[in-house]
Amino acid sequence: MRVAEVDLGVAYGVVDLLEFLRRAGLDPEEVRLNDPAIKWRGGGPHVWGTEAI
Repeated sequence: MRVAEVDLGVAYGVVDLLEFLRRAGLDPEEVRLNDPAIKWRGGGPHVWGTEAI
């Protein structure tokens, strides 16, 4: 996962994604997985949005 050109690591699931967002100073509750500003590799919001937390 990369935020503002900084590599944070590889997210393997929603829990990882939420932790990276927190570390980057973002509020996971305000991030929408289908935001067009998010660039996905190997999946996308349709995959990540349905994964159980």
